[in-house]
Amino acid sequence: MVGIMTRDPMLDLLHQLEHRMGRTFNGEPLRASEWSVPEAATTAWLPLVDIFEEPDVIRLVAEVPGVRPEDVKISVEGNLLTITGTKAQVAEEKAEKVHRYERTYGAFERTFRLSASIDPKKIKATYDLGVLTITLPKAETAKPHLIEVEVTQQKAVELTPQKALNA
Repeated sequence: MVGIMTRDPMLDLLHQLEHRMGRTFNGEPLRASEWSVPEAATTAWLPLVDIFEEPDVIRLVAEVPGVRPEDVKISVEGNLLTITGTKAQVAEEKAEKVHRYERTYGAFERTFRLSASIDPKKIKATYDLGVLTITLPKAETAKPHLIEVEVTQQKAVELTPQKALNA
């Protein structure tokens, strides 16, 4: 079992910035500040998510490669959708020398505030080739309603020549 280390978000940001700066200036990440192998392998990660709104549903598509569907939990409370899960580290063959660890493992959690009321009893989630798709049907009260304009009978107002001049 892989131990998950709690990381300081500011250290993660600093590491990412140093990594990007190294690539910008010389095409390679900076080596002086590379983290040790155990830390790099357990860095916190967040799945990338696209959200689409349609008239009847909100669709959320998340990339969760290497995460088993049974390791994903989805909950809706009020207008908050939360996705949690764990990407387990696969046992690697012993090698004489490890050149790089870039893949991340461990637990993740993403929470989204939904813009519309959702019918929680009709939520569906599918998983295909590392992509999780959550379909959130809107509640009837949240769906757009077309309001028809009714034409009423209006009484014709007769204008006398005097009233027409004053108007």
